[in-house]
Amino acid sequence: MSENGNGSSTNQSAGAPGAAPGTGAGTSAAASTRTIVSTMPEVREASLRVARSAQRLLSIFTLDLEPMIYGEEPFLEAIKRLVLARSYAKVRVLLADPSRAMVDNNRFLILARRLTSCIDLRTMAQEYPASAGAFIIADDKALVYRLQANRWDGIADMNDPLIVRRYLAFFDEVWNMSMQESQMRQMFM
Repeated sequence: MSENGNGSSTNQSAGAPGAAPGTGAGTSAAASTRTIVSTMPEVREASLRVARSAQRLLSIFTLDLEPMIYGEEPFLEAIKRLVLARSYAKVRVLLADPSRAMVDNNRFLILARRLTSCIDLRTMAQEYPASAGAFIIADDKALVYRLQANRWDGIADMNDPLIVRRYLAFFDEVWNMSMQESQMRQMFM
């Protein structure tokens, strides 16, 4: 491992990030872009970089729309910039526990209410455990992944399409089995 200048370590090995749902170990030619994250500020900064890199699709798999990550003004600005600059851009959010997100007047949910045609929210189907980790994916290229949603330890990779496509396939599978969270939107109207 080597230091990447922001206090995080860069992992030079190319294995898949942990035992992710539906993935399995794999290798990738883009391992030099992989960074280890272990604190909330590192996860927040990496998630912001991923969001800013999105050109057409941002997919968020989260327990409760963690306000310390997704409710921060720079992140919300990146979301607005993505969806307002491109008519085809979308943000998809899968929530394991939407009730927790609604308790704190979540700023992301307020933004989602204003941009209903660009931001889709769904509650995770019960077949999929909330323990499946947490991640954010930009297009089919960049991601931040945490093996356990209640911990900050994970990886960030800005250019690993092979691994990202595996996570995106899992996200799409859960997305297709999940129901739209219209109840959450109605609570904010």
